[in-house]
Amino acid sequence: MRFSEPLIPARLVRRYKRFLADVILEDGTEAVAHVANSGAMTGLATPGARVWLSRARTPGRKLAFGWELVEADFGAGAEWVGVNTMHPNLIVAEAVREGRIPELAGYERLRREVKYGANSRIDLLLEGEGRPPCYVEVKNVHLMRRAGLAEFPDCVTARGAKHLAELTVVAASGARAMMVYLCQIGSATSFALARDIDPAYGRAFDAARASGVEAIALVCHLGPSEIDVARAIPLLG
Repeated sequence: MRFSEPLIPARLVRRYKRFLADVILEDGTEAVAHVANSGAMTGLATPGARVWLSRARTPGRKLAFGWELVEADFGAGAEWVGVNTMHPNLIVAEAVREGRIPELAGYERLRREVKYGANSRIDLLLEGEGRPPCYVEVKNVHLMRRAGLAEFPDCVTARGAKHLAELTVVAASGARAMMVYLCQIGSATSFALARDIDPAYGRAFDAARASGVEAIALVCHLGPSEIDVARAIPLLG
């Protein structure tokens, strides 16, 4: 996924009300950026952190900037971390279309945001002749509390547990159901659930896996011009 224009560097003053951040641009201008992330963003919202912003292109939008990346140090030096949770679906969809995710290869059609379950929408629905449809739920991962280990979730997510329960029903119907954990931290070498943060999500994950729901973890290559799937990493459970 390429950004439509180069990102703009700034310094974070504070994040507040979940979806807002005060920033200072390199020329000293103060601005408010939209934060497309409802999570805790543990370790990523430190005042003074270098952040990268996109410029809003939608006419009439109240905020001129959106927060895309932050530079964080998990023990091996500063690196880019993606914080915009609106991007993972597009990133994974592009990789699927290009055949770069073997577990999701070979389908002829890909649709996004298709209604299913109890008033939900599946992130990606893959379809092909002679094979069951594949329902793909994508989760953005940006929590790292130990160098190399990416974790999800970073806060309690009842909505995430609901998605796992609905994928369990999908798997029971004979279709494929797949969880994709997309790690927007390039230094991630493995992935695990943050069971101490949300035990209920961990239990829902275990029940889903036992019922046939598949799961993979992918790590991204990130930069101020693009974010793309780089490789699969071990899912430790």
